[in-house]
This record gives sequence, C-alpha cells and structure tokens, in this order.
Amino acid sequence: MSGHPEIILDEDRPARVGVEEAIFCAQKTAAQVSKIVEMSASPNRRRLFTRLSRETFNALIPDIQSQLRFDAISRTAVLGEERALTGPPRAAIVSAGSSDAPVVAEAAQTLRYHGQECTILSDVGVAGLWRLLDRVEEIGKHPVVIAVAGMDAALPTVLGGLVPSCIIGVPTSTGYGAARSGETALAAMLSSCAPGLTVTNIDNGYGAAIAALRILRALDAAQA
Repeated sequence: MSGHPEIILDEDRPARVGVEEAIFCAQKTAAQVSKIVEMSASPNRRRLFTRLSRETFNALIPDIQSQLRFDAISRTAVLGEERALTGPPRAAIVSAGSSDAPVVAEAAQTLRYHGQECTILSDVGVAGLWRLLDRVEEIGKHPVVIAVAGMDAALPTVLGGLVPSCIIGVPTSTGYGAARSGETALAAMLSSCAPGLTVTNIDNGYGAAIAALRILRALDAAQA
C-alpha cells in the first residue's frame, strides 16, 4: 500500500450541478498536482486549479508547467483552452482595498474560466465613502455583486442598502489584531442588517464566484 491517497476526479459534476470540479491545491504536493494534470490530458479537457502556490508550481517539471497558465496573484492555474467570454459583464466584484486583491483575483479567474466576464471595482471601501458612492450606479447595473472586504467588512452591508443586486459577501483575512484573521469580518457580514446578504467563508473567492454563476444560470433558465 502506497503512502499516497488515491485521486478520483469528479468528471460527472457538470451534468449534476452545471459546474466543473476545481482542483484545490493547498496541501497537495507537486507530484499530486502533476498526476492530476496527467489524468486530465486530452485534446478537449479543461481544468481549473485553485490555491496553487508559487512554490508548488515552481516544483512542477517543465513539461507539466508548460500545460498550465498560472496566475500568481489569484493562485490559480488553468489547463486547456481559454473559454470565450460572454458580455456585457453581469457580475461585479467590488473590493474595499487593494489588500484584498488575491481574493478578488480568485473570484475573477473562476468566473472567466466558466466564460462569464466580470467588472472589477477595487479600493472602494467605506473609509472613503465617496469612492463607493461615485460607483453605485455602475455597480447596481449588475445582477450579482461579489463584495470583498476585511477589517470591519462594512462594504457589503452598505451596498445592501444602496443597490438591488444579489450581494455575495466575502470576508477576508485582511486587518490588524482584532480582525482575527477574518473572523471579525465574517461575523460582521453574518450579523449584517442589510436583508438578503449572502456570505461565504473567509477568503473564499472561488466559492463566491460559483454562487454567482449559479444565480446567473438560474436567471437564464427562468428567462428561457
């Protein structure tokens, strides 16, 4: 019996839920990532890898690296052809500060992997409320808004009182001591007085993007 766990890919997930399986790479070794790339080798196979660190990517042999389009900010990689993006963007990703860039990038990469273009509005946190108010009309044109914020995470609550969009809050681990690595932001979003705010786990840009895709696809189905 080997010391490596068996890898079983969920190839039927798109037929069940409409979204492909993403490969979560945190705690995976370079050998395991390589094995998944090899298992996915086919002319039409596409695969999204999330939480792939620079160190793990650099540890891959050049032949495996060459098959992946790696993005260091979002810590994602894509195997296979790029999918054509639909437009105009129906999802917006709004972030409180540039410190939240990795989570924003993960959400954006996930949406674009699935063919959904998005609008990114960065550094519009409530500490400079005028920056957000200047963009409210633009933000409200999107059916779905992913609001990414750390520290006290007030951004999703403020947006919830300003725009009619479905808002998905993503608390981030950004902040000083009392922010508790995102736990304060998570609690603030869960305790929001803005009705209907949906909240993901801390730093879960991928999960927010998948939720946005499900909402948009449900809208499409209802309008068909």
